[in-house]
Amino acid sequence: MTDFNQASSIAETYRSQNRKIAFTNGCFDLIHVGHIRYLKKARECGDCLLVGLNSDSSVTKIKGSGRPLVSQDERKEILEAFECVDEVIIFDEPTPLELIKTIKPDVIVKGGDWKVENIIGKDIVENNGGKTVTIEYISGKSTTEFINKIKGSKPGQ
Repeated sequence: MTDFNQASSIAETYRSQNRKIAFTNGCFDLIHVGHIRYLKKARECGDCLLVGLNSDSSVTKIKGSGRPLVSQDERKEILEAFECVDEVIIFDEPTPLELIKTIKPDVIVKGGDWKVENIIGKDIVENNGGKTVTIEYISGKSTTEFINKIKGSKPGQ
């Protein structure tokens, strides 16, 4: 499903403009303020921000049945509406590793809830002279927490 030729072309366009490419990825199901703050900070790490978006089937494998709540096409459209996001590339693989190998970002960005040594693609980016950046995690701002809160509420609450 992932169009690696398109991803490569997108990256080469930015690279030809001498723009530093920042990359992040995620499910981005039910966009909330934590996502928005994270994406703004991620964009500050480069001259452009490419976002790898987990496909619907990938999200289901990661988060379980009933997820995603919002389809990949709608999640892509929402993310692309943000000024801080330059491109969104949907990937179907279990991890963004192949996408990272394809676009060769200058910076890979993940939330502070990730240990740097566990960030997928870190070695590839750093071996190409790039860097890995973690952004402070905003406690209490996750889609899973919101879903659990909704499930725990009683009608009328």
